[in-house]
Amino acid sequence: MLRANCTLLIIAGGFLVAQAQQAKTSIASIESLIHSQQYDQALQVAKSSLSATPKDFRLWTLVGIIFSIEGKKLDALNAFDKALNISPDLAPALKGEVQLLYPEDDKRALPLLKKILKADPEDQTAHEMIAMLERKQGDCHAAIDHFRRSAKVIRTHPQSLEAYGDCLMQTEQLQEAIPVFEQLAALLPDRSYPKYDLAVILVLSKQNEAALKVLDPLLTADQKDSDILSLASQSYEAIGNTPRAAALLRQAIVLSPSTADLYVSFATLCLDHDSFQAGIDMINAGFHFIQDNASLYLSRGLLYAQLAQYDKAEADFSKVEQLDSALSLGSYAVDLADMQQNNPDHALLKVRMQLKDHPESPLLHSLLAQLLLNQTPPVDSLEFKEAMESALLAVKLKPDLAGARDLLASMYMRSGQYSLAAEQCRLALQYSQTDETAAYHLIMALRHLGHGNDDEMKTLVKRLSEMHQVSLKHETDRKRYRLIVQESAPSK
Repeated sequence: MLRANCTLLIIAGGFLVAQAQQAKTSIASIESLIHSQQYDQALQVAKSSLSATPKDFRLWTLVGIIFSIEGKKLDALNAFDKALNISPDLAPALKGEVQLLYPEDDKRALPLLKKILKADPEDQTAHEMIAMLERKQGDCHAAIDHFRRSAKVIRTHPQSLEAYGDCLMQTEQLQEAIPVFEQLAALLPDRSYPKYDLAVILVLSKQNEAALKVLDPLLTADQKDSDILSLASQSYEAIGNTPRAAALLRQAIVLSPSTADLYVSFATLCLDHDSFQAGIDMINAGFHFIQDNASLYLSRGLLYAQLAQYDKAEADFSKVEQLDSALSLGSYAVDLADMQQNNPDHALLKVRMQLKDHPESPLLHSLLAQLLLNQTPPVDSLEFKEAMESALLAVKLKPDLAGARDLLASMYMRSGQYSLAAEQCRLALQYSQTDETAAYHLIMALRHLGHGNDDEMKTLVKRLSEMHQVSLKHETDRKRYRLIVQESAPSK
């Protein structure tokens, strides 16, 4: 887009001068006054000329340009609108109005840009602006097409390259994203974040050697970015250099001792290499800086389970359930979880009201059970009984609702019915093979049933460890990617 007001004159000037040769107006003199920054005189001449020829779209366009230069947005838009009412496809007026609307993400810019493209399909700046607007509106698929068609102009625009790369990431077009972030890194050689984002994409693409070529120059003795160290650790582990991976991760933890993900990553390394006690020691160190973090308890519980210290594992798994009781049962559940933090009674009332309108909704019955259980009712209470009935009805209505089966397993264990708890866990895992909650509930149930040392328990512990590592990797990959550049209007 146009960053300097004089650029707008370049856009408008050539067209208007060409037309001025056929008209008895003062177009050329107005433009001369504008170029010499005599805006008041230029406006006076334009208004005087408009009194004689009020339908002259060229004059209205020049008035719009003057007001735009002076920062009078509303007056400028009004003038451009008058020019477009007379000549709807007038490119200078379209571009002048876009210049005012685009920097504020005004949706009115989009149809104007499409008009510009209709007249000139090769206008790369218009393609770039449409791409940025589409991306901000969440339509990356549409934006990508326009980014591709503006390749020559965006190669020098960091904010557009980053937006393009982000859209390619969002649509999982990793191979196409790599050269885009390579351009961004080359364009901003003194900034580390483009290199970091490039390395993230390379790691996601399993090109760890290439990622390390990007990251290694950043691994200086004074590097203070724990994310860079953690990403490099992941890459070194992927190529089999575990000592280097562990050292970098320790360095990251020292720099950011309150970041739970770093301790969890270290625990994952220990799980992979049978260094269970080392992982436990690191998690214990983490608890000095981080209180009540479910992921830390889950990781330590896994490590204890690998050492067959099932009492300690169960205690940690129980703590996970206590800290992270809100199950992912859809967007409505998220809303209720937020509501419950501030007004649990209102959340419960809202679900009951919804159930009156939708009595056959398995999701609502499961939510009711969850909200009741969040109040930690005694096992012999009416609330606990109602929660049990609601969860049972939920799985009757929808047998594959794994979250409701997880609730049932939890309730059965609280009431000492471990066989029923194990049954619900197995059913949950049948319907959802990555249900970590069902897996650690089953470990706890089997232990109470006297199966603490059999092959099923060992297999289950290994399976839970694998589940946890997959979910951890997915969450880490999702959070790692950065967007830093402040978006601004692209320039010619």
